[in-house]
Amino acid sequence: MNPAAAKGYQAYQKNKYETASPHRLILMLYNGAIRFVKQAAKALEEGDSNQGHQHLLKAQDIVYELISSLNEQQGGEIASNLKNLYLYMIDQMMQANMKKNSEPLMIVLEMLESIKEAWEQIGKEVNAGQAYA
Repeated sequence: MNPAAAKGYQAYQKNKYETASPHRLILMLYNGAIRFVKQAAKALEEGDSNQGHQHLLKAQDIVYELISSLNEQQGGEIASNLKNLYLYMIDQMMQANMKKNSEPLMIVLEMLESIKEAWEQIGKEVNAGQAYA
């Protein structure tokens, strides 16, 4: 890619994140976490523990970002439960990383995909509600 095209692409990517709705940003975080957990699992299964470690660090960073996005005062029990799920996921990722075993990542992946699906449904319902407002 030539330098001008690369610069344009970087500007596009930056703008994509800066103009996304809060709902869309959370969805992007889920997608990123899922992608890195899958990559980590694949790397660990192939015996590439260094690559697995790198992907797990990125996935953990994203889950920490999801934790920081929670509003526990307004979210109440739901936010508290999500925080506990996220902390459990981080623990499972750490176990996978230490033991060089992808098995705990299957649990994390299932949880992330389930929460992402619920988040997508919330977005559809909110958008449908706005269409009728």
